Parts: sequence; C-alpha cells; structure tokens
Amino acid sequence: MNILAIDTSGPVAGCAVMQDGKIVHSIAMRHGLTHSQTIMPAVEAALSAVQLTCRDMDVFAAVAGPGSFTGVRIGVCAVKGLAHATGKPCCAVDALEALAMNFFGSDAVICPILDARRGQVYCAAFDTSSGAPKRMRKDDAMALEDFFKLLPEGRRLIFLGDAADLHATKILNALGERAVIAPENLRDLRADAACCLAARNPEAWTDGNLLRPVYLRAPQAERERVRRQAEEARETCNG
Repeated sequence: MNILAIDTSGPVAGCAVMQDGKIVHSIAMRHGLTHSQTIMPAVEAALSAVQLTCRDMDVFAAVAGPGSFTGVRIGVCAVKGLAHATGKPCCAVDALEALAMNFFGSDAVICPILDARRGQVYCAAFDTSSGAPKRMRKDDAMALEDFFKLLPEGRRLIFLGDAADLHATKILNALGERAVIAPENLRDLRADAACCLAARNPEAWTDGNLLRPVYLRAPQAERERVRRQAEEARETCNG
C-alpha cells in the first residue's frame, strides 16, 4: 500500500510517503514561505526521492483541520486535485488526532492545542496508552481556561501544538507539575502520522469530490457576513 499525505493546516507544512507500511520519506517546512509556494515542490521532491509517482499511490491523505482556514484549504485542494487526476481515493485526517500520534503509547493524557485566535484554542484530549489515539474529548474551539476544566484530575497532561508554545507559561501556572509542554521536536504535527492514520482507517477513504475541510467555527469572512446581516436587520427594524 502506498500513501501520500499532505499537511498545510498549521505553521509547519509537510508531506510524507508511506510504501508497503513503512515511512520512506518525510518533509517538514517552517521557513517563512507560504504553504501554497512550498507544498507541491515538496511533494514532487518526496516522490522523486523514492522513485514513485502520484499514480503509484493507493490513497492521498489530507490533514483536513482544524487549523488555519487558508492553510487547511490549500492542503485539501491539493489532495482533491491529485485524487481527481489519478482516479484514486483520498482520506481526511484530523489534525488533533495526528498530533496525538507524537506520544503514541504514553500513559499521560495527550492534549493537542492549536491557536484558534480570538482568545481560543482548537483542542481535544486523547488516551494513547494502548497504541492508536482514543478520544477522551471531542474536537472543540474554546478558551484555554475552559479546556483546563474539562481535563481529568490527577492525571499527567502533555500539551503540544502551536498553542502549547504560545501559552506555555499559562499552562504551567494553571496546572503545575501535572502539565508537561512537549519538546520542540515533538510539538508540531508530522505528515507521516497522517499516513499512519489513513492506513489504519480504510473505511474513511472516499472520493475526492467528497473531501471537505474540518472547521470548528465559521471562517472570519463568514462571521463578518453574518454580523453585517444582523446589523442591517436591526437598522431595518429600527427604521
């Protein structure tokens, strides 16, 4: 089984190739260029390095969110295009679940958190002690302090993701010795984790036309449109 995974959902863009159950190439990029500039050259480099083509892939995996609205769209559109061009299926991978794979087999509660802006984080909680991530909390968008209240008492908590770096001091002050901030090499999402999750969940493979981004709240443009409509409605009523 050959899988190509693409992730542009956060500050690190990446791609990975799995061949016959092994990760044979993985690329991670965080050097200031936009994901739309870097991801397809990275895909070409990865495939060239292992002497495979897109037509050799059995499935294309996209980290479909939650994450940056623009970033998620870039990766999802890239995978939809590859799936359409080759007639192969694709698979949506949850960003927070893929992050939890960084601590496969840990006895701690794995708490991936991503910066959602507006004072919120995208968050979830997983138990990875038996291997593959098992959900303890569903994906959500909320204030970090509200997320703290939902976590189990008396358990060690490992925080990772870009919001873990952003809010490290707040996390440690609030939770004390129970909280661990993941080290830099394990803090960001790895595209090879998306390969593994796609391989384990063939029931999630689907036609490229059905692949959709995962948004936990409406994009800013949509929120602004709703706000304007509400204001116009109030003005009409008051008029």
